[in-house]
Amino acid sequence: MSMILSASVVRVRDGLPLSASTDYDQSTGMQECRKYFKMLSKKLSQLPDRCTLKTGQYNINFISSLGVSYMMLCTENYPNVLAFCFLDELQKEFITTYNMMKTNTAIRPYCFIEFDNFIQRTKQRYNNTRSLSTKMNLADMQTEIKLRPPYQISVSELGSANGFSHMPVGEYKGTGKISAAPNQRLEPVTLPGIVSFVLSLLCGALNLIRGFHAIESLIQNEGEDFSYVIAFFLGTAACLYQCYLFMYYTGWRNVKSFLTFGLICLCNMYLYELRNLWQLFFHVTVGAFSTLQIRLRQAQGKSPDYNV
Repeated sequence: MSMILSASVVRVRDGLPLSASTDYDQSTGMQECRKYFKMLSKKLSQLPDRCTLKTGQYNINFISSLGVSYMMLCTENYPNVLAFCFLDELQKEFITTYNMMKTNTAIRPYCFIEFDNFIQRTKQRYNNTRSLSTKMNLADMQTEIKLRPPYQISVSELGSANGFSHMPVGEYKGTGKISAAPNQRLEPVTLPGIVSFVLSLLCGALNLIRGFHAIESLIQNEGEDFSYVIAFFLGTAACLYQCYLFMYYTGWRNVKSFLTFGLICLCNMYLYELRNLWQLFFHVTVGAFSTLQIRLRQAQGKSPDYNV
């Protein structure tokens, strides 16, 4: 018999369970699937926003949006389109009912356990397909899944019981290769972040102008040191790369920002004879401020891909 067995709502950032349906089945298969639930929840931020894990007689499906993931366990023969329609309905109700600020600041597990009432009602409705009156939604979801199929996670990718220790970078069907943290969006830009971005651009422009002046001086005076030109242009590249790191998510983002700041410091140390102390202080301070803003602007989880 095809049916939905359980569902849960999990925070993407750290895998904190926010709500879940009450499970009474204590069979070996269900116990194993609960382990998979926990293992998946630890790596939600590193997975696409729509995935399926096939575990023998059961399937685990989940979608992620706005930093929250909606997971469900169903029998292997349960229709895929119904499974993702069910998750989509949970998502819409949860976003409508709860403020995202509360989900981001939640500390206790299952602090939204009252949402279980909606999960149970929806689960009963989807387990009785004759009572479903969402044919249009089903058609829309079927088209969406056909255009962008869920990423298929294999059991072998889960690695050890500690979770995803050997999970390789896979291929997300319909979008080509995925990175270690795909589809990540950063938190909204703050005023200090905008200031750091503009100042980094300014420093990059100043380095670029001084670099061209150094080239002119080098042409006019053959004794000039060409290494100053390299230092100015490296400083320009470092400032622009800081702007890129601030705007876009990338792997090892914090490490790259510290290395970029180190390059800025080295360039200014080398240009000590061509700049006064105030200029050196300005460039290094802006580099440090931009590095801090990159560190503070972290990923906010998955972007919404559903019509909410």
